[in-house]
Amino acid sequence: MDVVVWITAASLAAWLWLLLCQGYFWRTDLRLPPRTDPAHWPDVCVVVPARDEAAVLPDSLPSLLAQDYPGRAEIFLVDDGSTDGTGDLARALSERNGGLPLTVDSPGEPPAGWTGKLWAVRHGIALARTRGPEFLLLTDADIAHEPGSLRELVAAAQTGGFDLVSQMARLRVASVWERLVVPAFVYFFAQLYPFRWIAKRGSRTAAAAGGCVLLRTDAAERAGIPDAIRQAVIDDVSLARAVKRSGGHIWLGLAEHVDSVRPYPYLGDLWRMVSRSAYAQLRHNPLVLLGTVLGLALVYLVPPVALFAGLVTENAAVALLGGLAWAVMTATYVPMLRYYRQTLWLAPLLPFTALLYLLMTVDSAVQHYRGRGAAWKGRTYARPDATH
Repeated sequence: MDVVVWITAASLAAWLWLLLCQGYFWRTDLRLPPRTDPAHWPDVCVVVPARDEAAVLPDSLPSLLAQDYPGRAEIFLVDDGSTDGTGDLARALSERNGGLPLTVDSPGEPPAGWTGKLWAVRHGIALARTRGPEFLLLTDADIAHEPGSLRELVAAAQTGGFDLVSQMARLRVASVWERLVVPAFVYFFAQLYPFRWIAKRGSRTAAAAGGCVLLRTDAAERAGIPDAIRQAVIDDVSLARAVKRSGGHIWLGLAEHVDSVRPYPYLGDLWRMVSRSAYAQLRHNPLVLLGTVLGLALVYLVPPVALFAGLVTENAAVALLGGLAWAVMTATYVPMLRYYRQTLWLAPLLPFTALLYLLMTVDSAVQHYRGRGAAWKGRTYARPDATH
């Protein structure tokens, strides 16, 4: 039992360290930094890679077309080999809604060494550069922006001198599985990449949220975006790292006016979303995978198991340590549930959700070694990026 006590104590110590020393990752008050309207509003080009997005475009594209931006802005939607009429629908929505100018174009199939999405982004950036914009807004086809979103992003970048400003879009939480899994996805992301560390100059932590990235054009050129990350599966994190390594000042926080409209109604949908890139996040390294599995078990699974085991065996020390660790874990999850406007009764279920993520990560590795690789919109990459 001494071993069990020590393991449970280690779990509690890990949670106290996460609570106090991991950039206060659990706080959800990091929104767009203070900003004032610039004297001159710079030109912006919006790049939207889209592959088979006809189901979500009616809920997202009109919000981009309706942006209330004082300067010149233009949208480039890259129809990446869609088979569902994405391009034609985008043109129809533009004609019906008016607003910002929209160009729809297609890049053709990606050459060897490129992931499909980044090839589409490259084509969109090339089109945008013909307009000479100072900023690029890279946003996914499932992201809806409130009318002042672009204006606020540019004001934040200009006021703070940021080369990259990114917002983690508020994901949809409608189904039972979305409520259980989605807030935890953002919680785990913030734990891996504490937002407060990202904006610090000199910090090695870098990340962005691919659904909403405002990027200075000259910073993209210095960092070689997107060519430098052409094989990336986790393209948003790779993009932020490239910009920061080239001397750029970056910022990431939670969104208030940017939302994802893509539904993930079933566990299988969420499973595929996570497992697509989970092993790439671990650099396709089996030792890192093993360490991750053991770490997740120690941090998330030991506390509830120890609490119940301690109660059953009448071991007060194990029960107390496990209960305290579970209580700290639960408390750190509450702010994220409040941000997502979810019932706080989900907080004690975080160990179960963490177990699901553990299994998704293992499945991601299994798929990798079976040669199925990562996938994006029907494309499979047998050799995912190893630069993460």
